[in-house]
Amino acid sequence: MFNLRDKGAEIWESQGRVGRVAIAVGAIAIVAALPFMGGTFLNTPVADYESVLVYPIAMFVLMAIGLNIVIGKSGLLDLGYVAFFAIGAYTMGLLGTKTDLNTWEILPIGIAMAMFSGIILGVPALKLRGDYLAIITLGFGEIVRIVALNLGALGRSEGIQGIPTPPGIFGIEYAFDSHRIYYWTLLILILLAIWMVRRLSARRAGRAWESIRQDEDAAELLGVPTFKYKVWAFVLGASVGGAAGVIYASKTLFIAPDNFTLQISILILACVVFGGMGNIWGVILGAVILGYLPDRIRFLSDARLLVFGLVLVLMMNLRPDGILPRKKREKAIVKKDAS
Repeated sequence: MFNLRDKGAEIWESQGRVGRVAIAVGAIAIVAALPFMGGTFLNTPVADYESVLVYPIAMFVLMAIGLNIVIGKSGLLDLGYVAFFAIGAYTMGLLGTKTDLNTWEILPIGIAMAMFSGIILGVPALKLRGDYLAIITLGFGEIVRIVALNLGALGRSEGIQGIPTPPGIFGIEYAFDSHRIYYWTLLILILLAIWMVRRLSARRAGRAWESIRQDEDAAELLGVPTFKYKVWAFVLGASVGGAAGVIYASKTLFIAPDNFTLQISILILACVVFGGMGNIWGVILGAVILGYLPDRIRFLSDARLLVFGLVLVLMMNLRPDGILPRKKREKAIVKKDAS
């Protein structure tokens, strides 16, 4: 598998600008055509195939890209990522039912609210490291869920119902069963998130995150403002989670605290670790597999959870760095810059 990855990277790097654009456009076209492949071997036997493409697959991919900024790029263990997902969803639910704003107008507000929450969490929490940071983020995720469970304005345990769907674009109308339209909407958000992460990774922020991941103390001694970049990692990761939450709420039309449990955070974390922390393509592959596999084997009923767990245990033993781990040259960036 290492050889396959290296060969793919070699082919990509050997192409000129036109060749790379052609490869990228071809790959996007194939991914965009997935909703039309429901009658093939990809079909999920019990759950609706197109619905599974939207949630959990596309939604997991988007959230895993956001969490990868925090865990994969910066090395900060966040066990409460579902909180930002919930904040985006409840922003959509509250504003969508109480105001005249539509989904596209609420989307930047949901992203801003999630980013603001990232600052509130990150400023005090990022003064700690390791297990202590993980415990604080875990607590934050539960705090958000419990607030939603007890706050009357958020519907308590009954949640928020009647959330409106997005208004149509270019004559294309959104509806509860418009799975293809939602899938393509999420695909656009995923591409924007990939573009953002890749642009930042090649710049000062990306180099700072890599140095923090490798050795935070050494990075600080070399003059890297580690606290600032750790907060930025939290804020940017939160923005992606908030965007996913807004689209999720507008798709399901109903949200409740039970939709935002610790299990979601663990699943997204598993996507990042399973695919390969720090490698955006590995993270995407991990999210696709872990989102698709449970529904592909749903015919096994409760036994599918056992199969799912066995696959995770087996892969983590065979590939402890993930399916597509970061390239060695990426791991050496900090050493190279330091020298």
